Amino acid sequence: MALQLSHAVSDGIRRTVSRTGGILFLGFLAIQFGLQISANSAVLGLLPPEAAEQFSQDAGLALPIPGSAGVALFVVIMILSSTYLVILSRTFAQPQSEMSRFPATSMRRLGRTTVFALVGGLIITISIMLGTVLLVLPGLFLAASFLFFMFAVAVEDRGIISSLKRSWGLTRGSRIKLGILVIVTALFGGVIGAVSPLLTLAGLSVAADIVTVVFTTAFFVPYYAIIASAYLQLRDGEGASNRSTQNSVDASEIPKL
Repeated sequence: MALQLSHAVSDGIRRTVSRTGGILFLGFLAIQFGLQISANSAVLGLLPPEAAEQFSQDAGLALPIPGSAGVALFVVIMILSSTYLVILSRTFAQPQSEMSRFPATSMRRLGRTTVFALVGGLIITISIMLGTVLLVLPGLFLAASFLFFMFAVAVEDRGIISSLKRSWGLTRGSRIKLGILVIVTALFGGVIGAVSPLLTLAGLSVAADIVTVVFTTAFFVPYYAIIASAYLQLRDGEGASNRSTQNSVDASEIPKL
């Protein structure tokens, strides 16, 4: 089945503006603030006292805690972020008519799935980075090919290797359209990467962190809902195609008159 990207975009936006989508937005916003604050706190706490005093003016949102505590907090929130991504995947991948509530499966085997998400996400990130370093196109190709990895892990309860294969198979024939979504993400990252340093140079480091977190959340949540809609399109289209094939009549089995 060919991916209808315009339908995925409109359907993803509808999923985002639902009551459940609003709750997911606020939760993701809180996690992003936690990651930003813990990262700044870790850097500030690990610097020598003289450098830390000078850097504190440009540190943005940070807590007055030791560097080791900042690192530990960052790791904990990173794990929590992966867990939240599993819930996000399961919620956005449910039928549109059920978006007013969280699915009953949102907490199913959450620990196991979080571990798979973390390990698989690391594998994919390294693969995309290597592909991008070699040439831009291989990185783009891999990013599009593994776009549905999280849904295979979270929604279909697959293992790491099986989820990588599943995403690879689902994206076959639609990688150019999915590549557009990947490019949009890269462009957004470039804009944020340019705006945040400008605000920091202007002495607005706290504002830079707030802008980065808010705009990242405002982009990512509907973007992820669009990916969920694209996943559902291709998954359900694959099922319909298989049923059509199974129900088709083989002419060789028709008795000759």
